[in-house]
Amino acid sequence: MRLLITGGAGFLGSHLVERFLDRGDDVTAMDDLSTGRLSNLSPFFQNPRFVFVKHNVVDYIHVPGKLDAVLHFASPASPVDYARFPIPTLKVGALGTHKALGLAKDKKAVFMLASTSEIYGDPLVNPQPESYWGNVNPIGPRGVYDEAKRFAEAMTMAYRRAHGMPVRIARIFNTYGPRMRRDDGRAVPNFICQALRGRPLTVFGKGSQTRSLCYVSDLVDGIIRLLERGPQEPVNLGNPDEVTILELARLIRGLAGSKAPIVHKPLPTDDPKRRRPDIRLARRRLGWEPRVPLKEGLGRTIEHFRETAVPV
Repeated sequence: MRLLITGGAGFLGSHLVERFLDRGDDVTAMDDLSTGRLSNLSPFFQNPRFVFVKHNVVDYIHVPGKLDAVLHFASPASPVDYARFPIPTLKVGALGTHKALGLAKDKKAVFMLASTSEIYGDPLVNPQPESYWGNVNPIGPRGVYDEAKRFAEAMTMAYRRAHGMPVRIARIFNTYGPRMRRDDGRAVPNFICQALRGRPLTVFGKGSQTRSLCYVSDLVDGIIRLLERGPQEPVNLGNPDEVTILELARLIRGLAGSKAPIVHKPLPTDDPKRRRPDIRLARRRLGWEPRVPLKEGLGRTIEHFRETAVPV
């Protein structure tokens, strides 16, 4: 296959680049490097089947030659990032998705959208099935990301209906693993960095809010199966095992060998209380479910952070 991955220098995008190259595919990674990092892609620059293009997908996208698939993964993806870049987040969800869809249409390629569990907002249903329409505050600080992704899903389905394009929508739940940015504001890298530095682990609220954490290699498996097998409607990809934020902090502290205290701070606005995917559709249609246990995946991630020299 010959693929374009927008957001290819990001955490998840770079793991997709690696997996497709390992399979023998030709990969073009596109990224404006606003939140992605070239260091995520440095192992691949000597590969003749890899091309990197620095470009903002909000602008017209041109890729010469044929493409079999366009995977649109460009977007700030953490609360810290979309608080810092609220308007670019909306633009990449709207204009960027439009440009990427147009390219896929022109190339007669399969289009895949990286959507998110955030489209469910602060859900009133647990676990969240694909049929749930969500509980989103459109004007809250998280709304720029939530609504950008909801609009992107709507545009993707409009292209499918209007042009008969083959499309895929992956609703990605919390994912973790090597190459996460230390400063991206999400719980796993925050706790790991604090534990390795011997600093207090910051838990927002009482820590009773839950997340469902999927190791990155499992998620990449799901994305590839979705790309190759369909269906053309949204599919949840994530780990259905819930863990509270307080439990997560204690687990990471123990795995890192830290004795740092846990401190509590006020909850951010619109922070979801529960987040857990219903993955029955992925199991049935893709034959997929996560396999890496949380303790094992966190151990690998902590080791990666140790090896990449977390500064004190």
